[in-house]
Amino acid sequence: MKLLGKSPALLFGQFAGVAFIYLIFFSMGVSEAFFTVYTTKMVLAQTVIVGVGALGMTLIIISGGIDLSVGSVIALSCVTTALVLKGGGSIPTAVAVGTLTGAAVGLLNGMLIVSLKIVPFIATLGTLGIARGLAKIFSNERTVNPSLESIRGLSEVMAFERDTPIWDLPPGVWVMFGLGLLVAVILHFTVFGRFTFAIGSNEPTARLCGVPVSLCKIGLYTLSGALTGVSGVLLFGQLTIGDPTTAVGKELDIIAATVIGGGSLSGGQGSVLGSLIGAFIMSLLRNGCLMMEWPNPIQEIVIGAIIIFAVALDQFRHRRGVD
Repeated sequence: MKLLGKSPALLFGQFAGVAFIYLIFFSMGVSEAFFTVYTTKMVLAQTVIVGVGALGMTLIIISGGIDLSVGSVIALSCVTTALVLKGGGSIPTAVAVGTLTGAAVGLLNGMLIVSLKIVPFIATLGTLGIARGLAKIFSNERTVNPSLESIRGLSEVMAFERDTPIWDLPPGVWVMFGLGLLVAVILHFTVFGRFTFAIGSNEPTARLCGVPVSLCKIGLYTLSGALTGVSGVLLFGQLTIGDPTTAVGKELDIIAATVIGGGSLSGGQGSVLGSLIGAFIMSLLRNGCLMMEWPNPIQEIVIGAIIIFAVALDQFRHRRGVD
């Protein structure tokens, strides 16, 4: 149970939230296709990009930080992955470059926050623009199109067949689950994980207790950046092109998924499973809105309202805990 988080009641509430969304769309007369195994697998595949990004954001939010650059970093990693493949590089090399691209921006975030004492909100707001600009420069402000032969294998990362069992999931979903298990182990079974919770719960006290706060923050943002880089690689596998304009606003979905999953913007709280459920909820809502044939503005209003509700609930939990 330790891997699932510290609050079974909160975990139950998240699963209840998923059931409630299904019930709401059922009562509104959504197509029966919404409840099929195929649709569930499709929603899981759509969860991957936000889900992997939310794993990194979980680390940051538990430590009391925030990262607004993740959407732009996903786009930058997507572009660098495509550039390596277009230049004749192998798939393992492209995956490594895409991941390291994210880690490099994460390292920059950590250095800005620790060395220059810039608050995370402002530091990552700045790198949001830097990463997006670099993506456009590297791609000459156009999509990067590797040959079909060079992307064979990576392009199938989100592929799945219709008439297969529910456990026959796209490779990208299993990558998300595997990374989720890794992050959960780091958080709950390592000294680094305990330091992360300590920093988010009370940073001054953590310093007094000998926690290397600055080093941990740099490590957290670098690790989070690497996970965001993986998200960019997976997005390339889905799109099969490097698009410098993709993932605009994706940081909002990722932050919302983490908060819906029980992460507190005040720090010290969060869980891997909760964040993955939060990402699934975001994808489920979008899929339900599409099946209801709601126009895009209505979908944006619904998602925006969910984000406000999630943050308000987080603040309510925090005030209740303080009282």
